[in-house]
Amino acid sequence: MTRVLVASAATIAAPGGAISFVRDEDRRERERDLVRAAQSGNVAAFERLYQENVKRVYALCYRMSGGAQLAEELTQDVFVRAWQKLASFRGESAFSSWLHPIAVNVAYSERRARVRRESRVSAHDDLTPFEGEAPPAQPALSVDLERAIQGLPEGAREVFVLHDVEGLKHEEIAEYVGIAVGTSKAQLHRARRLLREALQR
Repeated sequence: MTRVLVASAATIAAPGGAISFVRDEDRRERERDLVRAAQSGNVAAFERLYQENVKRVYALCYRMSGGAQLAEELTQDVFVRAWQKLASFRGESAFSSWLHPIAVNVAYSERRARVRRESRVSAHDDLTPFEGEAPPAQPALSVDLERAIQGLPEGAREVFVLHDVEGLKHEEIAEYVGIAVGTSKAQLHRARRLLREALQR
């Protein structure tokens, strides 16, 4: 009855958007049902949540890591952690929103571990991991934005993805990455400049 009243109110307020509103509500309710079932140990329900969210998580991991194989590994790690932390999900936001910081943290944990490994085998300590030189441009970059993003230096790419693709603020990026807000802004400026140059070739 409540849903019927809500739908009727939506129809009066905005006739063209009523059906979409109800569908969104139905989708959220179905998602909450799946989460509750998964929290009770229903693996099939969690697999459904996985199927509905894996593409977006993979896209984020791919853009953050710059490689398909690593992105696949990170995506699996994200859902393993999500399963482990599922009891903490209270349904106050969409499941995909709850999943997002887990994905970012997994990607950055892998990056930090990789930087530590590389520093141990390096002949010198690299204290400027965010200032690496851009790799040589490839012809396809001029017509392929996705490949242009992958061609960015790692630090610039990460800030660009988090800010311009994922919509995080510089303060949030600084906290995730462990850099100053000013550095985040500088990396975004650098990323945009390099992308413009790559796409103008």
